[in-house]
Amino acid sequence: MPSRALIVPGNRFEYLEARAALDAVEAGERDADRFRPGALDVLAQHVMAIACAAPFKEDELLAEIRSAAPYRWIDAEIFARLLGFVRDGGYALKSYDRFRRLAPDGQGGWRIAHPRLAAQHRLNAGIIVDAPTLDVRFKNGRRLGSVEEYFASTLVTGDTFAFAGLSLEVEAIRDTDLIVRATTRPARIPTYVGARMALTTRLADRVRGFLADPASWQRFPEDVRFWLEMQQLRSVLPRPGELLVETFPHEGLHYMVAYPFEGWNAHQSLGMLITKRMDRAGLQPMGFVASDYALATWSLRPVTDPAALFDAAILEDEFVEWVESSHLLKRAFREVAVIGGLIERQHPGKRKTGKQVTFSTDLIFDVLRKYEPDHLLLEAAWADARERLTDVARLGDLLDRAAGTMLHRRLERISPLAIPVLVLIGRENVAAADIDDALLGELADALADAAMG
Repeated sequence: MPSRALIVPGNRFEYLEARAALDAVEAGERDADRFRPGALDVLAQHVMAIACAAPFKEDELLAEIRSAAPYRWIDAEIFARLLGFVRDGGYALKSYDRFRRLAPDGQGGWRIAHPRLAAQHRLNAGIIVDAPTLDVRFKNGRRLGSVEEYFASTLVTGDTFAFAGLSLEVEAIRDTDLIVRATTRPARIPTYVGARMALTTRLADRVRGFLADPASWQRFPEDVRFWLEMQQLRSVLPRPGELLVETFPHEGLHYMVAYPFEGWNAHQSLGMLITKRMDRAGLQPMGFVASDYALATWSLRPVTDPAALFDAAILEDEFVEWVESSHLLKRAFREVAVIGGLIERQHPGKRKTGKQVTFSTDLIFDVLRKYEPDHLLLEAAWADARERLTDVARLGDLLDRAAGTMLHRRLERISPLAIPVLVLIGRENVAAADIDDALLGELADALADAAMG
């Protein structure tokens, strides 16, 4: 019997996404598997597994690895570096016995340095690196609650966020504690990733098609049709390939809402970068919120030239600075260090806690950044941060497209298309203040009245 699913959209944009998904299923379309080059930390784990099974010859193993499409890009130089890492941890770590895992077999090949390493490898191979939460604490130790590590890893000292009914400023991140102090500065809203998957490119294309094809609206519910019609009247609906950016005042603040349709990960990363650029431009940003479809920022001063904020150079300047100054890179390093076998989480009869793993990997990370900045695992961590944590490929496509396709609309009030993303701001504020969820409905109605009344 075929599987059945019940789709419950949470807003009008989600209705369009659900309709697009149903149409794709009926048309027999499936999202393509995007090719991703093989990761170096996974390859290091494989090399160690091969050594645990039997001694191996370097050239023979390289030929076997290159026969797999994801690792066809591995050449002799890269493999020699990877083998050096598996052998003794690399230049900065090779003086420590604990990182020596391979030894010459006397016949031109390599074997494991000690039989116990095979048992250790079997305990740790294939381990899933969990995503811990960080405790939010004042310097005196008082705990306010916890946030997901993804959000905490994007913060740098001096950043502010709203939590537990307070505006908090980041002082430091120590192991699994986020140290803060109360402040009166404007604060952004924490984000919670959970099991979220970003809007796929094909679904996004279908939703864009709906917006540009009024003839397809006849099968939509009446409130969705009215929403789209009012957007046409109050502002404009973007055509496929266009990047619509709307700016308008609302309740004493200045909003900028962009509709890239590139998924939550890319929008979240872009929000971090754009608000930093806004701050440097003196626009006094107060925060941002992202959805799969849109990115909204609000500030004390208006954005008059959004094209300057969406400059592709942001990936060369602010992106590198942000990743290196935040804890994103440390988070990525912890994962590749565990997968690559540098840190063993499982030991016979015991298991390292998340705090112990974080302490160990942070210490090694600092050593490598100082003494061997081109270490293989740092390279793998950068690749992981670019690809998975920030969705930099889609972010790059977005910024490349922005230069020639941006459509800026200056409005006197909120637009209908902006309602779903601005409701997210109210949802987080309501949750933080522990107010009844019924207020969310009132908030949405108020925004709708302002946009379509």
